[in-house]
Amino acid sequence: MLKVKVMFFATLRDYVGSKAIEMEISSGTTIQALTDLLVVKYPRLEKVKDSMIAAINREYAADDQIIPEDAEIALFPPVSGG
Repeated sequence: MLKVKVMFFATLRDYVGSKAIEMEISSGTTIQALTDLLVVKYPRLEKVKDSMIAAINREYAADDQIIPEDAEIALFPPVSGG
């Protein structure tokens, strides 16, 4: 099991009720798999799960990117504007 820190920004903080959590994930877990785990734990994330933006250690990450040990994952809500 790998330990990671997950940080939530903007409305995601409200959905989760915290700005950050520590959790353990299996080796080989992707951003998509982490998102699925978080939706089970925090059902309010369901409505934005397909449009969240993720970063691993301050670099944007694709859904299929594997999360390394001791990673810091940041999750952002969808951004709109003009």
